[in-house]
Amino acid sequence: MLEALRPLFTPPVIAVVTVVSLALLVGSVAMLPWFVARLPRDYFVRPDHDPTLSPIRDPGRRRLLHVAKNLGGALLLIAGLAMLVLPGQGVLTILVSLVLLDFPGKRALERRLAARPAVGGALNAIRRRANAEPLLFE
Repeated sequence: MLEALRPLFTPPVIAVVTVVSLALLVGSVAMLPWFVARLPRDYFVRPDHDPTLSPIRDPGRRRLLHVAKNLGGALLLIAGLAMLVLPGQGVLTILVSLVLLDFPGKRALERRLAARPAVGGALNAIRRRANAEPLLFE
């Protein structure tokens, strides 16, 4: 099986993978603090979000933003999973991707991950540097 994959690992493919890895690293380092600092302080303790309370009244625009948010979340999830073996903040990037994605059981999973001392501490350290109040977990 591995021999069948060997032709795929040509110098151009390795160069593209390297460039993409570096772009993901730079992008995560640049964007992750921006996302974390803009989370509402009570994001992990408030009741589920009601989409009817959205300030965007146009249903078409709201749908487009919803799709864009989920696409961004999917890209961050892929990047976060890659960063578990590549340089970068994999677990935090995965957590941010989960904030953006919509799926059943999302809130419970987010709360469980964010309440872990190492993750919650890292999130609040990022928020401190951005002069944002610490996140509430309980």
